[in-house]
Parts: sequence; structure tokens; C-alpha cells
Amino acid sequence: MKVGVCGTGRMGASIAQRLMSVGHEVGVWNRNSAKTSPLTAAGAKLFASPTELVDGCEAVIVMLLDDVASEAVYRGPNGVLKSNLVGKLVIDMSTVRPDTMQSVGTAVTRQGAAFVECPVGGSIGPAKEGKLFGLVAGEKADVERAMPILQQLCRRIEHVGRLGAGATVKLAVNLPLLVYWQALGEALTICKPLGLPADRLIDILSDTAGTPTAMKGRGAVIARVLDGQPRGETAFSLSAAKKDLATALQFADSVQAQLPVAASALACFEEAEAAGLGDADATTVSTRWPQLPPRQ
Repeated sequence: MKVGVCGTGRMGASIAQRLMSVGHEVGVWNRNSAKTSPLTAAGAKLFASPTELVDGCEAVIVMLLDDVASEAVYRGPNGVLKSNLVGKLVIDMSTVRPDTMQSVGTAVTRQGAAFVECPVGGSIGPAKEGKLFGLVAGEKADVERAMPILQQLCRRIEHVGRLGAGATVKLAVNLPLLVYWQALGEALTICKPLGLPADRLIDILSDTAGTPTAMKGRGAVIARVLDGQPRGETAFSLSAAKKDLATALQFADSVQAQLPVAASALACFEEAEAAGLGDADATTVSTRWPQLPPRQ
């Protein structure tokens, strides 16, 4: 099948790799075309715009950073909505506000395409292995049409409702994990006077009821960084995590909900980004906090 990937950042590129590995003919587009080079070298076809990508493929997966990028890619002069959408399938895996997903999805379906939102849980490793967690929303018939592709990308797929529901659940999924990374940094800070080896302390904290599944993959990395070793590969950037927290707070405000703990965590992520750590992994907030100077 000819499948386009619109947006080839870390996650989009990993999804494109997965699609190629299972036999799809993959097309790619990215605002910065240099980011498509590893994919085109591996056999993907480069398109000059989102319009051309949709026109040249049967299905398109959209994976964009934020709401601003989404509006530009869908509604821009050479955007998705300028293409011939009749009969196409659009699967949007971006993490954006629910109202943004509803708006672009409705616009796409009005032009004759099937539209499914499927923000995903998981980072670049699971994306390459087809082990993401898909949070699907949309009309039943559209979801059924998208299912063969989604099953090649996801280990679990949950149809959670109408357009906007997937985005809502994705924000809910990310929120406690991102708060945890900051809370872990604070836990490490109060243990700092004990002088315990980092790997032992992380092992102790990991074997408790309050530890998320993500620590199985990131705990050892955090321990190494605490010992002064390089941070290694970024699985999910601190800037992207900050964006997701900010998006959750914006959405909460629109439905008159209060998220005081998330707001505090966001301030900590913003400080870390301002310190030049935006491209580092989100877990950097955990290792940065105990390294800050003592309070005066």
C-alpha cells in the first residue's frame, strides 16, 4: 500500500521505518526536508508538500509537534486540505488539543476522506517495533478501514469515542508520567544527603508501588546520568513533554478543570528548557533537580 508520513520528527521517522519494514511503499514530507534524508536513503519517496503527499498516496499518517503545526499543515497554501481527498484515508497520530483534532478531522471528512485520530503511547523504540498503544477515535467505518495499518503499528488499540476523544485520553495518559519525572527528581533530592550509589537508589525506588512502567526502560539511563555519564539518545524530548503538559492545561482550562500539580510540573519543565535542555530526554528533569544548588 502507498502510505504517506506527514511529519518525520523522531516519532514520524520511526513510524515510517516500521511501515517500510512491513512492506508498504512509503512517501514522506517534512517542513525541514533534511530530516527525511535517512528515510529516502532507505527507499522512501520524498514529496514537496503535504498536498502532493496526499495526492500521491492512498493513506497518510500525520505526526506533528503541536497545534500550530497542525493548523499550518492542514490549512496552509500547500496543505492537506488543498489536495484531492476523495477516497483517501488520513490517520492523525499527533498529540494536540481535542478541539484541534475535531476541527481538522471534520474538514477532512467533508472533502470525502476517511479520518481517524490515533495519538499513541510509546516512544521511538516501540514505534519501530510496532508496539505502540493506539488511542483511536472517529466513525466506526473509518476506524475499521484504518485498522490494518494501525495493527501493524500498535500492540494495543482502543477505540475511545468520537473525534477529540483520542486526544483527550492521550493527554490524560501523558500527564501523570510527566509529573512523575519531576517528582522523581524531588525524591532523589531528599535522598542526596545519604550518599547512596545512584544505581542502588534507582533500583530501590523502582521496586515500589509508585513507580510507572516507564522506569523499566529509563531507570538505568537515569542512574547513569546521575553518575555523570552521557545522557544518550533522546526517546521523548523535554520540549515535547513540556508542550504536552501545556496542552493539557490549555484543554483543562477550556472545560473549567483545575490541574494544580500539572501546572507546577510545567513550570519545572519550562525552567529546564530555558536552561538549554529542550532536546534532551524528558527524564532530564529527574536528573537536573538534585543537581541544582541548595536553597539559600
